[in-house]
Formats: sequence, C-alpha cells, structure tokens
Amino acid sequence: MQLRDLRHDLFAAFGLLTRLPMPDTGAPDPRAAWAWPLAGLAVGGLAVLAGMGSAALGIVPGVTAALMLGVAAALTGGLHEDGLADCADGFWGGRDKARRLEIMKDSRVGSYGVLALGIVLLARWSALTALVGAGHWGPVLAAEALSRAVMPAVMAALPNARGSGLSASHGAPGWGTAMQAAALAALLALSLAGWQAVPMILAAMLGTGAVALTARAKIGGQTGDVLGASQQIALTAALALAA
Repeated sequence: MQLRDLRHDLFAAFGLLTRLPMPDTGAPDPRAAWAWPLAGLAVGGLAVLAGMGSAALGIVPGVTAALMLGVAAALTGGLHEDGLADCADGFWGGRDKARRLEIMKDSRVGSYGVLALGIVLLARWSALTALVGAGHWGPVLAAEALSRAVMPAVMAALPNARGSGLSASHGAPGWGTAMQAAALAALLALSLAGWQAVPMILAAMLGTGAVALTARAKIGGQTGDVLGASQQIALTAALALAA
C-alpha cells in the first residue's frame, strides 16, 4: 500500500467514525474499513488519557469511568449508541420488516431504545470501574479496537436491508477487507492486553453474532444502525470479559 493510499484510508476511517477534524476524502470508501480498528484505538486512547488524568487526581473509579464514557461518546458523536437505540426500538417495536425499518429511521428514541442504552451503558460503566480501579488500561484500548473490527464483518456477511442510508451509501467491504480489520484488531488487542485478549475476542465475536442473527431475523440484513449496535454489544462484551 502506498503512503498516499494509507493516508486516505486513515482519514476516511477517522472521518467516518469520529468527530476528530480530518481532511475531506469525499464519499465514504469501503476499502478503508481495514483501518476502523485504528479509529477505535484513537477514541479509546483519548478516553484512557482522560481517565488516567482523573485517577491521578484521586477521583474515585466510578466517576473516572463515567468521564471516560462521556469522552468516548463526545469523540464519536454518540454514533454507535444511536444505532443501538434505534435497533432496540425497531426490532421489538415493529411487527414486520417494513415497520421495523420505519421505526429505526425515526430520530426519536422509544422505551426499548432507552432501556437498551441504559443497560449497555450501565454494563460498560461497571466494567470500566473495575478496570480503572485495578489500573488496567490496556484492555480498555483493546476492546475499543476490537469493537470497530466487527462492523466490516457484519457488512460483509449480511446484505443491506434498506438499500439507502449510511450503510448503503458507504458500500460493503469485501471479506478480504473485513479479515484485514479483524487481524489488525487482534494484533492490537494482543499487544495491549496480552493473552487476556483471546477471551475478549471471543466475547466480541459472540456478541456480534447475536446482533447479526437478530438483524437477519428481524429485517433481513444490516443497516448503519445494526453496525452501531454490533459495535456497542461487542465493546460491552469485551470489557465485561476483561473486568
């Protein structure tokens, strides 16, 4: 890969998945999906830096964990959390595929979405509190990288359910790109968390599989919201296993 292509893919990945200022690379490029774990690593890195600073000031682990959640959400604009809430509302609030997709497109959050967000955020906060209290920062970074690697796999495995929206306009990366993202995330996780990364990887895979199977049953494929939900569940599962 040429340096020019590498820079393009990194800018495209960070521009799509974060709110960090990046040069405009034009339309989203599915070939850049291999770099999505690096975007996750950057989000996790900034959240960890905030957490380390908070811990150094003697702030209790629970508050430090809440700060880290806030920093991560600010860096992504709540993109993945929004997808989780929309999926929860649509999957369990609609009686057929058309109605479920219609609900998922609605910007309002219903009771299922609120419950899903509350449960997942509580689980993440609990896991982060345990990891922060023990001074284990590496697994947090590993989980953030792993959770971005599952999204290309879901896109490669499932057809687009709507034919429009962010997921459709982005295009689907091939299995080769998805495997590159998975390999990169696995290497990062192993370097950051050691052999503890192995059960974290398995947990992320199981969580992603559950989301993908549910999406296929409920709407016949994936959307941008499904990708966000898969990231959130994979991240939560990996953190819980690490904690």
